[in-house]
Amino acid sequence: MKKILFVTSEVYPLIKTGGLADVSNSLPKALSQTGQDVKLVIPNYHGLKITAPVIERSLFKIGTHTVRLLETMLPDSDVGIWLVDCPEYFDISGNPYVDFAGNAYGNNAERFALFCRAAIEIAMNRAGLDWTADVVHCHDWQTGLVPALLSLEYKCPPTVFTIHNLAYQGLFNGLMAATLQLPSQLLSPDGLEFFSMISFIKGGIAYADKITTVSPTYAQDIQTAELGYGLEGLLVYRNQDLIGIINGIDDDWNPQIDPFIAKNYSVDTLADKKENKKALQTHFNLPVDENILLIGLISRLVEQKGIDMILGCLSEMLTFPIQFVLLGSGDKGFEKQLREFAQANPNKLSLTLGYDEALAHLIEAGADVFLMPSRFEPCGLNQMYSQRYGTLPIVRKTGGLADTVVDTLPSTISDKTATGFVFNEASEGALLETIKRVVMLYGFPEIWHQIQVNAMNVDFSWKSSAEQYIDVYSKI
Repeated sequence: MKKILFVTSEVYPLIKTGGLADVSNSLPKALSQTGQDVKLVIPNYHGLKITAPVIERSLFKIGTHTVRLLETMLPDSDVGIWLVDCPEYFDISGNPYVDFAGNAYGNNAERFALFCRAAIEIAMNRAGLDWTADVVHCHDWQTGLVPALLSLEYKCPPTVFTIHNLAYQGLFNGLMAATLQLPSQLLSPDGLEFFSMISFIKGGIAYADKITTVSPTYAQDIQTAELGYGLEGLLVYRNQDLIGIINGIDDDWNPQIDPFIAKNYSVDTLADKKENKKALQTHFNLPVDENILLIGLISRLVEQKGIDMILGCLSEMLTFPIQFVLLGSGDKGFEKQLREFAQANPNKLSLTLGYDEALAHLIEAGADVFLMPSRFEPCGLNQMYSQRYGTLPIVRKTGGLADTVVDTLPSTISDKTATGFVFNEASEGALLETIKRVVMLYGFPEIWHQIQVNAMNVDFSWKSSAEQYIDVYSKI
């Protein structure tokens, strides 16, 4: 058994802005089920949705700040959560990282530096908890200072740093080094310095004992100039310590027991999926027609997710016999264009701006296909959710999408391995041709049904992922 300190800036259901929160919920539970002693540490944001009791555990100083450490439990688990309470940094409503206008908070460097220092006090058993970490597992830029600062400690625990999305790096003005009181030995080009700036994520990559990312293909992608964001050289240098491990999915996304969908179903009762399609069409005021191809999309409306490609071919796509439902928010220009398409095509396209967990589940259950044409995708979860729901994903061949979806071809139809539709080029033309291929195949219900069965039988459980992480821990 190892004592694992899981340092993360968000965890579902307490707070969520993206897939990191889902991983921070599921992976600790899966690790705990193998007998590991897992504790999470997250900031005590104003907007946390906490249902379990909260107790105060300790009080300590970090610089001029007094930090309270609170304790609660991760719902439906025996995993404890420590909340770093510093009201001047975290007692703000809204998003953990950006204000209501979408701009990063001006003091993010100070906020997450304090969070990292608090995590180090816990890891080193200096926080009054009588608990010392065997392994510190950090996630994304918000925790990148932990491996860097721990490297200066005497007899520090080993560290694992997981990159969920290298596009978000935590870059700050180089003058912040003094404000954050970062030791000079960390400020070289081999350390936190990045073109006269301070890079939090580089701290994780340069100083962690092992680096993981959320799919084998993405581990290769980030060693290229295209997706390395200036850190590809360091990642190539450290590639013997870089491992890609696919995220899993848990039973929050399971059509057999999903409380949010109109009718539960399994691979053996797949005909019942039609009831969810009917409910989804009704919800979006679309004509109820089980024979028309219903495409679903749940996404941040940003270029990374390929929304610009969708908009580029949407006029032609809407001439096909399809319906299209979208849930998401993001770039205001993309939102405006999609609203205009929805107003002009009320029987074909419906848009809900924002995020709605219950509606997300109904879309996964009710759609025939799930559209995910990302320009890059470290792992992606929705393509795995979709397969479990018998909703065939349409994805671009990148990152975790390439690792988790098997394209429908004559050979993969024949050997019953096809689980979705894959295209290579990040272009409107390639996406449109794939949509045409999907529409055509939808006219062959027996083949379609077999691909759904293939997809629903793929094992995306967290058990396999947790075992791979334990292997990484054991090697440091």
